[in-house]
Amino acid sequence: MTLEILETYGSDDLAVVYVASAGVPERGNGDERLLEFVESLQPPHNRNEKWVLIVSSLFGCPVDCPMCDAGGDFRGRPTADDILAQLDAMVLSRYPDGCVPAEKFKVQFARMGDPAFNPAVLEVLRGLSGRYRAPGLMPCISTVAPAGKEGFFDELLEIKDEYYGGGRFQLQFSVHTTDPVARDRLIPVKKWGLDEIAAFGLRWHRPGDRLVTLNFAPIKGYPIDPDAMARTFDPGRFVIKLTPMNPTMNAAGHNLCSVIDGHHPESAAHLVEGFREKGFKVLLSIGNLGENAIGSNCGQYARAMRGAR
Repeated sequence: MTLEILETYGSDDLAVVYVASAGVPERGNGDERLLEFVESLQPPHNRNEKWVLIVSSLFGCPVDCPMCDAGGDFRGRPTADDILAQLDAMVLSRYPDGCVPAEKFKVQFARMGDPAFNPAVLEVLRGLSGRYRAPGLMPCISTVAPAGKEGFFDELLEIKDEYYGGGRFQLQFSVHTTDPVARDRLIPVKKWGLDEIAAFGLRWHRPGDRLVTLNFAPIKGYPIDPDAMARTFDPGRFVIKLTPMNPTMNAAGHNLCSVIDGHHPESAAHLVEGFREKGFKVLLSIGNLGENAIGSNCGQYARAMRGAR
């Protein structure tokens, strides 16, 4: 499968966003299927130390989260070849021989669309470990844990154990708030409750595995209660990740305000300390703010390009 790369944005020393076309469905309705994918660095690390690739699992997304620009315009599921074509476009442009020397080569299924909605992601994961010569390969699945996708997660667990044991796989659940009603507003789709996420995490985590990540992009007006998390999740198997909410067009349109100010990390101090007091390891993840200037947040360019085209 060859994607037609329509545009690239950004800079090689920080992040490059690709927008590509996979054409229109064979039955044809005039709707072009667009994909976004990204390669990024995390200064001061160079590409030989850490290289992060982020691919789309869906054409758009059926979930219309108010802080994400990828949702509300779902146009189907890419095939495994479509997903691998995104990776090949980035890998082979840098390393034509397929040999990726990065000490940490992270492949995130976290751009447009929740990967649990597309079984082709599992096919990709089964073949990815042998596709490139990349000893630092570490796949990452980021998901809201949609209800009814238990079979996907059961198979994902089998794949992790077979191909990516010993801490070479990262699983991340998007939580954002501990209030179930507020969480339904932020993630308007049927999904696992926190109890169900906790139960799966107990099945997932083996000795030597990475801790399961519980991700919060704290938003003003959406409560986060470390006590409630401690009652539900084992700090020995789960890690808390705190990150600023991405400055998307959709978030601005819904008047959502991030609790964490990327220019002032101390704005997260009360949450960091609250979780640490409960025994959790806490990752305060504030990326290079130059990425906001690039606009490398989920779905922004595909949405703008679709409107222009």
